[in-house]
Amino acid sequence: MILTIAISLAALVAINFLLLKFSINKIDKATKPSKKPVVLTPRITIEQESTRLAPTGS
Repeated sequence: MILTIAISLAALVAINFLLLKFSINKIDKATKPSKKPVVLTPRITIEQESTRLAPTGS
């Protein structure tokens, strides 16, 4: 009885390790970054607001 349980557990552990070995997703190696630096140039134009005040009504 104990021998049957021990053999069953050993078989399940062996099957589990085999499944683990063959189910691992292989990750591609990352490519090397380019040596050229990336230069970001902002193209924002700021418009001047008028200095006129709104009428307050008083």
